[in-house]
Amino acid sequence: MSMMMQPGIILLREGTDTSQGKAQIISNINACAAVAETIKTTLGPRGMDKLIFDGRKVTISNDGATIMRLLDVVHPAAKTLVDISMSQDAEVGDGTTSVVLIAASILDEMKSFVEDGLHPQIIIRGIRKAANLAVQRVKDLAVSMRGGDEARQLLVTCAGTALNSKLISNHKDMFAPMVVDAVSMLDPQLLDLDLVGIKKVSGGSVRQSFLVEGVAFKKTFSYAGFEQQPKKFSDPDILLLNVELELKSEKENAEIRITDPDQYQSIVDAEWRIIYDKLEACVASGAKIILSKLPIGDLATQYFADRDLFCAGRVTNEDMMRVAKATGGVVQCTCHDIQTSALGHCQHFEERQVGDERYNLFTGCPRSRTATIVLRGGSEQFIDETHRSIHDALCIVKRAMRSGEVVAGGGAIEMEVSKFVREEARKIEGKEQLIMNSMARALEVIPRQLADNAGFDATEVLNNLRMKHAKDEKGRWYGVNVDVEGITDTFQSNVWEPAPNKVNSFAAASEAACLILSIDETVRNPRTEQPGAADANGVGLGPGGGGMGGRRGKAPGGMPPMGGGGRRGMPKGVRAFKGRGGA
Repeated sequence: MSMMMQPGIILLREGTDTSQGKAQIISNINACAAVAETIKTTLGPRGMDKLIFDGRKVTISNDGATIMRLLDVVHPAAKTLVDISMSQDAEVGDGTTSVVLIAASILDEMKSFVEDGLHPQIIIRGIRKAANLAVQRVKDLAVSMRGGDEARQLLVTCAGTALNSKLISNHKDMFAPMVVDAVSMLDPQLLDLDLVGIKKVSGGSVRQSFLVEGVAFKKTFSYAGFEQQPKKFSDPDILLLNVELELKSEKENAEIRITDPDQYQSIVDAEWRIIYDKLEACVASGAKIILSKLPIGDLATQYFADRDLFCAGRVTNEDMMRVAKATGGVVQCTCHDIQTSALGHCQHFEERQVGDERYNLFTGCPRSRTATIVLRGGSEQFIDETHRSIHDALCIVKRAMRSGEVVAGGGAIEMEVSKFVREEARKIEGKEQLIMNSMARALEVIPRQLADNAGFDATEVLNNLRMKHAKDEKGRWYGVNVDVEGITDTFQSNVWEPAPNKVNSFAAASEAACLILSIDETVRNPRTEQPGAADANGVGLGPGGGGMGGRRGKAPGGMPPMGGGGRRGMPKGVRAFKGRGGA
């Protein structure tokens, strides 16, 4: 009888929600489908834009990674799609919408198998086998183009394809060569895109955007005397500082006791001597241009102006690092003992008016080649979207320059890989054949969505594509023609994408699908999701929890309570501590 009356074992706290099994997998697939449904209309040259308002800022974009980030997805499984979109953006720069659509399409195709009771591990094995075949097929089909004018044309075409689906697609004839020129100015071994600065200047036409072969940044805050400084130099030396060149009242930072009022003047003289020593050291270094991350005050500005030197304070860390890398200068933390080798150098410096702003331009930098793209546009939202579009194009050109291999876009490579996977599936016996066939069907989501977004009959376009790809080898590069309802050889139409883009896209999408299918249980504790939630002993873990502050009375060892534990133990006369854990 005692054996029958044993209480049940409770593993999870009261209120914990658990869902598991087949229903859990189906729920996760539906959540991913809902995310894909949101961004699928942004795909391709005829894709629509999304306006996202977060309560403070309006963002208009059709960039998949940007939309996924701003959607603030809270479903645990659907966040996987956000992650693969971010990874595609970091790894390749473009194709962020495609990777989400392919992953969601794979899951949608596998949904019926899960409902029929097929074990998820068999489905995962089939997906991985199909994904490996797809990646290998892309590598086999890739067309290599290296050397001379052909290589440059390849890069310009890839940049143009990346810009096709963007807001500035009508201006790709200007931006595609500009992006290629910017990347070509970088060190070919490193191709560090951090050295390509993008500056935004409101006003004017987008066609007034221009490329600077060097570093450019907006004129910093300046004091009186700045207008007397020369604004143009040839072959100047550049001193980079992380020092504040302002007159400081040292007596406010220390306690000074004097016995004679006349001694006060010596204190004032010492303060002036400190700043003048710094300024004299800067001039003695031989530099014509002095840049500092920290403020350069009115005294220093006038001092440099009297000696025909140019100075700028409060230069942002990003711009300072680019100037340092480009000119070969080293940022100094003191003005004393400045070595000549620590100075940077450029062929030409000029301060130029751009719209309503003034910009400092450093060109002909010898140490590390760098570039700056200055974007113009009518509205802030438009310039922000132009910035995102240029970033995608820069990443694509970098990848194309590294690999030198391209495939045709417009859904052509997806249709060819789909055909290949379907043919390979026929050579396999068992359940995996069904999985691979479904995987092949899932890849067709790209040409189908391209046709849908262009307002075409997707079924007819897909049938024509299947027939063309199945007929002969000449049809391998046929994709959706978004200008006229039908199909076209997208390789001949110069719709090219770097092969690594598609390789990463197929691999990331299939891995995300496998990850979501392998989750058969979700454990969610509502109490731990609340800010400042307490554990079983009542110890606060949120802001203000402050260690043992959740309990009243004495902390271990007889110490007074700390953090948010009331007001006991505070110094006499203090009502509450300000900041974390205060009342």
